[in-house]
Amino acid sequence: MDTTPSRELRTALASVRGEVGKAVVGQDSAVTSLLIALLCSGHVLLEGVPGVAKTLLVRSLAASLDLSDKRVQFTPDLMPGDVTGSLVYDARTAEFSFREGPVFTHLMLADEINRTPPKTQASLLEAMEERQVSVDGEPRPLPDPFMVIATQNPVEHEGTYPLPEAQLDRFLLKVVLPLPERDHEIEVLARHAAGFDPRDLAAAGVRPVAGRDVLAAARAEVRRVQVAPEVLGYAVDVCRATRTSPSLELGVSPRGATALLATSRAWAWLSGRGYVTPDDVKALAHPTLRHRVQLRPEAELEGVTAESVLSSVLASVPVPR
Repeated sequence: MDTTPSRELRTALASVRGEVGKAVVGQDSAVTSLLIALLCSGHVLLEGVPGVAKTLLVRSLAASLDLSDKRVQFTPDLMPGDVTGSLVYDARTAEFSFREGPVFTHLMLADEINRTPPKTQASLLEAMEERQVSVDGEPRPLPDPFMVIATQNPVEHEGTYPLPEAQLDRFLLKVVLPLPERDHEIEVLARHAAGFDPRDLAAAGVRPVAGRDVLAAARAEVRRVQVAPEVLGYAVDVCRATRTSPSLELGVSPRGATALLATSRAWAWLSGRGYVTPDDVKALAHPTLRHRVQLRPEAELEGVTAESVLSSVLASVPVPR
């Protein structure tokens, strides 16, 4: 069976980066991460301070892939029905009808997800895992593709509800959006000075360069990417090593290991290979695993971070040759 990635499909998805770049400056790594999540049918947790173009990034990605997108501002008074939809009484027919919530879209931006109580956070769990919403006992399928892109602010913790481990584990990737470099920030200002309007992507020249058919075909190819037994063992060893790290009280679960396998295959496919290498596993270990580990309080006080623990784990686990 030929597992060589199709040049046409890879070119189409590579051109998505160029389209997003017409609106968003200097976030190529984040765009690639979102494409990997789409190829794996996964969800993404975006972490960054306000004003680093998180919303614009999602809207530009949706426009370049001809997908629908909706944004929900998560607040302390947001109810589960505000996200999933609810039954509404129709006085004319004397019956209840279902009114879809914003979750019925292709790309859903859950803005500041840690500002809403656990009950509303949990309302997304079924949608993320089962790709459906159950209202009044009746399951209602969500569109395909469906991806939740949740954002959280790493600075403000007052009045927030940190996501529990079970829900963090549902996110395929955690992407940290850095502040732009000086050159990129100058380019942002230059674009705005030239009349760029972030609310008008069409005027910025962002247009669909791929669609659902391209995405579906690419996903099928990613599932055919070969993984040698030694590479499978390496991915498992990396995850198992986090469970014995003295700095961690919670290591990576088996779900995290399957996530690492999936993202490594997508990265190999995007790189033009029909097989996964240990370097693919290394490249995706940080974004795939950083939110699946929990530091011991004493390690946190000593300044240890999840990133440093993962780096030391990757340095200690033997790489297959």
